[in-house]
Amino acid sequence: MGVKEMFNLAWVPSILLLALIYVVYVLIGGVIFWKLEGDLGGKDVSGLLKRKEAIFTKYTCLNQDGLVAVAQVVQDVSKAGLSLKDNRTTDGFWKFTSSAVFAATVVTTIGYGNMSPTTTVGQIFCVFFALFGIPLNVVVLNRVGKYMLALERNISDFIEGKTKRKTCTRFFVHSISYICGAVLFFIVPMIVFQQQEGWTYSQAIYYCFITLSTIGFGDFVAVCLSDNNPDYNYPDWYSVLMATWIFFGLAWLALVINHSIDILERVNVYFKQLCCGQKSEGVSGKGEDNTETKLEEVEEEIKTPPKPH
Repeated sequence: MGVKEMFNLAWVPSILLLALIYVVYVLIGGVIFWKLEGDLGGKDVSGLLKRKEAIFTKYTCLNQDGLVAVAQVVQDVSKAGLSLKDNRTTDGFWKFTSSAVFAATVVTTIGYGNMSPTTTVGQIFCVFFALFGIPLNVVVLNRVGKYMLALERNISDFIEGKTKRKTCTRFFVHSISYICGAVLFFIVPMIVFQQQEGWTYSQAIYYCFITLSTIGFGDFVAVCLSDNNPDYNYPDWYSVLMATWIFFGLAWLALVINHSIDILERVNVYFKQLCCGQKSEGVSGKGEDNTETKLEEVEEEIKTPPKPH
């Protein structure tokens, strides 16, 4: 067995190498978060303990059990949409609009966690609703992403026909597409959230990415998505804008992630070719034309009408 054959066999369990890189990446992230947030968490706890002692000092009739009871009441009041100021309530925490928003966060896998079903029937229904809704959401977003790709390709072909420069045109169109998407789905919403929610710009941009990436921690949730604060009246256009932003933003960010996956696959092909000595016609050429082939297939799929049965 030659050296080349040994290298080829070594690349067979490449999934193990990817798994190792994945684990190392996650562990490095864990260390960085630990160093960045660990001290701040300790300071937050010490500050909260001081505030707790101040409450006991001011309200001498309140003991530990009483404080726990008050905290539970505040939590339940918040979940029910009851105002602590004047006992006003919203139309109901699980009214139609907030329920529709919850259904959307389920199928998109955002899952903020600010509301969740508590009845046994509701929890069982949520399981089956997500079981069929998540694939449906993926199909719809995939279709929207295909139309975005086709639009980008049509613009690229139009400019290419005028300039006769294929490589530069593709790079230019991709760059403009990314910049416009970043402005439309991150910069503009960041400004809107800063004005409507009172967040800082860093908190707003953080919320944009956590939402569109479907991570959905739930530490920041737009008021119109929770709909349980009777003390805040948001404009009617806010809910419509939020729904539109989430739907198309999910499709756009998924498109960007797919492009990133393609870049990583090209890097993988390059290193595999470098180590194994594979010919460029068999490996590299395929990787380089992968995205263009996908774009052509997408465009043909969208432009070609379905055949009648």
